[in-house]
Amino acid sequence: MSPTANASSAASASSASSGNGLEQLLAAKEIVVFCGSGGVGKTSVAAACALGAVCRLGGKVLVLTIDPARRLATALGLDGVGNLARRVPADVLKAAGVEARGELWAAMLDTKQSWDELVLRHAPDDETAYRILDNRLYHNITARFVQSHDYIAMERLYELHQSGEYDLIVIDTPPTRNAADFLEAPKRMADFFGGRLLRWLTLPYRVGGKRGSRVINVASRPFYQVADRILGSKFLEDIAEFFLNFQSMYAGFSERARAVEKLLHDRRTTFAVVTTLEAAPLHEAEHFRDLLDAGKFHLGALVLNRTLPDSLLSSEGARTAARFTDDAPAVAADLARAIGDEHPVVADEARTARVLRTVGSSFQNFSLVAKREAELRVELTGRPEVVARVPSFDDEITDLSGLARIGRALFGDDA
Repeated sequence: MSPTANASSAASASSASSGNGLEQLLAAKEIVVFCGSGGVGKTSVAAACALGAVCRLGGKVLVLTIDPARRLATALGLDGVGNLARRVPADVLKAAGVEARGELWAAMLDTKQSWDELVLRHAPDDETAYRILDNRLYHNITARFVQSHDYIAMERLYELHQSGEYDLIVIDTPPTRNAADFLEAPKRMADFFGGRLLRWLTLPYRVGGKRGSRVINVASRPFYQVADRILGSKFLEDIAEFFLNFQSMYAGFSERARAVEKLLHDRRTTFAVVTTLEAAPLHEAEHFRDLLDAGKFHLGALVLNRTLPDSLLSSEGARTAARFTDDAPAVAADLARAIGDEHPVVADEARTARVLRTVGSSFQNFSLVAKREAELRVELTGRPEVVARVPSFDDEITDLSGLARIGRALFGDDA
């Protein structure tokens, strides 16, 4: 027996009470940040939430994904999505059976392009900007540092919100093992550019420019001697030049980082945590929920993805499963007498009995898991106020129709 059979209607009914709550939450906010561990279906849930908002609330809704995988573009029926937001055509939505009251837009963070734009915006002049853009270290930092990805994601969110183009921005954050990195990215970036290590590294170059690269004080001399031998003087020069140029933008970066941090705490911003009820992702979700509480961020919703249907908890189902496993021969004989003439396959009582035992045993096994899930849901209720459920579907969600099914479950409609 498939655990997902009839999951849609059962889960939708059970989540109906949270549906209106989610709609009210989206109506009251301008930014919803979806977070969670990798593999819990966060991108699909975020996109489905944006799609549901377009259908129920109207307006102009943007879903921004930070995940470099292109699942969002594929699911939305777009050839490609990049830094520049693209609208999902109305005829594409209509062909998927989606009745949209507003516009759905999508964008995917391009880390390198976003960093370049940031440098051009904050550099004191074009010469400084292009010295930074041409620096080898800059390319390495923007291409490889995970934390720079976290920060630039927040920057991009701030920029989009400030543009005022969208009524609602739904952001799909990257999978991260340490959610604190993401939340603290703006503050950490500001601290880094004003930090003692950076000042110490660039001291010889700040003292005398390029000629000052050999004006080294007693404390830093050993470091530079070793670094010169290992890394080469050109590398050190690149580092110093990069950070000296970057420090010219410190004031702009610092001010911007504070603005980004303030936006994350703004009453117009809320967070939604997506998780399955498996032990590892649930533990990570609870940890992240505690981090949000500690940081005084607004946690608006908890989305439990891929849950089992409530039909697995029914007493009638349990009695039937017990009869199938305990009295399979007698049930098979009754079936053979009742419909054996019309359905010859049922006339084979031994075979029918084996099938009945398998069905009954499967129901009992999945019922145990469903009971555990129900206990966990009770524990999670009330923090936050909106707890939405999405059932486990038989099919993989790969297109707009699938996202619409998730959306109906999220908002408590028939999925």
